[in-house]
Amino acid sequence: MPLIRECIVTTLGEGDRPHIAPLGLIEEGERWIIAPFAPSATLTNLEARPIATASFIDDAEIFAGCVTGNRDWPLADITGWAAPRLEAALAHAQLEVERVEAHDIRPRFICKVERIETHRPFLGMNRAKAAVLEAAILVTRLSMLPRDKIESELTYLTIAIDKTAGEKERAAFERLRARIDAHLRG
Repeated sequence: MPLIRECIVTTLGEGDRPHIAPLGLIEEGERWIIAPFAPSATLTNLEARPIATASFIDDAEIFAGCVTGNRDWPLADITGWAAPRLEAALAHAQLEVERVEAHDIRPRFICKVERIETHRPFLGMNRAKAAVLEAAILVTRLSMLPRDKIESELTYLTIAIDKTAGEKERAAFERLRARIDAHLRG
């Protein structure tokens, strides 16, 4: 299995309007691969303008917000690069698509890393933030998973929240739990 870096990817839509989406970038040697599902705005944007910015964050609320409908997060311009980064980014990577591997469900955009820049320190791992990230990924797959798998994942992730979460992580997890509960209620 490849190394996957969870981040928020900014691509450019019509009129260079930024679009952000949570994605796992696949690290493959010196190249990073963006593999958005079809159809998606990220896919359409990369086909039209083959650049992206990956923002690496430790703010669980942003991941939770993105998968529950809030994509309005402050952005920061990057000198000499069209796709902005998240203002909250600890670091960002500027990615230029070198080639595309076609696929009906998830085409792969193989990217050269043009530049990586650090903006603020990373202060260590936190289980609750990781649990929010996993819950956000779970939300994106609700229609693909059986009920018992969803329930068991949620039960397990709740342990890390109960033991290690701060206020922001608890709020983010509750937003995701509400989305999951709504799905399970049908």
